[in-house]
Amino acid sequence: MPIREARPEDAAAVAAVHVLSWRAAYRDLLPGPYLDALDVEERTAVWRGRLTAPDRPTVLVATDTDGRVRAFSCVRAWPGEGFAPGPTAEVAALYALPEVWGTGVGRALLTASTEALTAAGFRTAALWVFAGNARGRRFYEAAGWRPDGEVAREETGGRVLEELRYRRGLFT
Repeated sequence: MPIREARPEDAAAVAAVHVLSWRAAYRDLLPGPYLDALDVEERTAVWRGRLTAPDRPTVLVATDTDGRVRAFSCVRAWPGEGFAPGPTAEVAALYALPEVWGTGVGRALLTASTEALTAAGFRTAALWVFAGNARGRRFYEAAGWRPDGEVAREETGGRVLEELRYRRGLFT
């Protein structure tokens, strides 16, 4: 699947991937009514804002042969505390439509994302993954990411979930 930088006109497609992947990936972690209420139009507005912001993150999309967005990633400088400013980036999102899970699209998108971060001068990257997301954790671990011991608790959909921070060097 071709991978390219997202454009503002991709906002609706990115939002659809975001919502549909959450509904499938987190069905056992989050309440069904919360997942069912996720709104593609609302997410479209959020993604349009991100894709047009002057300080926008890097958003990459994987498309099929017809140009339809099947997966996306969002990477940026690490936004919070915990790391020295500058050398650490965040993989803030990486989602794929369930029908492309296991096809290598996610792996290719993660590789393209880390290559973009390396080209931008970052030396390490980190991301958060729900502790209960076994599939996601296996995916990142297979790509060389490891939990670094940092745990956060976040309320999502009325449930408090643990998130584990994963990290890896970008030059390894």
